[in-house]
Amino acid sequence: MNFKTKLGLGIVAFFTIIAVIGEWVAPYDPSEMGDDLLSPPSGAHWFGTTMTGQDIFSQVLVGTRGVMVVGLVCGVLATFLSILVGVTAGFLGGAADEALSMLSNVFLVIPALPLIIIVASMLPSADTVLIAAVISLTAWAWGARVLRAQTMSLRRRDFVEAARASGERTWRIIVFEVLPNLTAVIASGFVGTVIFAVMLQITLSFVGVVSLSTWNWGTILFWAQSNQALGQGAWWWFVPAGLCIALLGTALALINFGIDEYANPRLRKVRA
Repeated sequence: MNFKTKLGLGIVAFFTIIAVIGEWVAPYDPSEMGDDLLSPPSGAHWFGTTMTGQDIFSQVLVGTRGVMVVGLVCGVLATFLSILVGVTAGFLGGAADEALSMLSNVFLVIPALPLIIIVASMLPSADTVLIAAVISLTAWAWGARVLRAQTMSLRRRDFVEAARASGERTWRIIVFEVLPNLTAVIASGFVGTVIFAVMLQITLSFVGVVSLSTWNWGTILFWAQSNQALGQGAWWWFVPAGLCIALLGTALALINFGIDEYANPRLRKVRA
């Protein structure tokens, strides 16, 4: 494991811990209004307060959970669907391949943002998990196409033919012979999906599409923009959430780069 991967995993682990304990260690209720209006960072309020006296540090801590839950749930669901469809299509071939490839192509052209806007408008109380599920339905198709191509290159390898000749069942060949050789591709696709889901969820919160009753980093930016924090010089209202978004995105990108270096012999040779 190289330094990029270790650093990325360390940052993601830090945010994961914050997502678990954020509500417990937050010094204030993130929605509670106070008397210190639009005050800069201080000992009482580490990240300052909003124009209604809400503690921004508490909002960032509590909002971490929503971001991480969407990324994890969407990454798991989308990766599972991409493996199920892509590997099955690539290994079986024939009519099954054509049908599953057509299904992938249909979902590949479905725009994620308009679909989620429609779902959010129909279900105003849509929770974080439901939003993650909708995002995953539009995020699995590209990974399925990649896995299909990789599986097609593996299904005629000698070790697969040997397993088939020995009478192994199809599902055992896929699980024990094909999938281990796709680990790096699957991991890279999972990280890429998490990045996509996190950024899309923050974008939806920032534009006010999803429910604003649940705190996340995009919700903080929405209220900061709505109350013209930049025009009032209240940089502390939007900078902490923006830095958290940049730091998490950088960490996930570092993990992805590390996986690419591990999976690609050319990159390993260049790094050496």
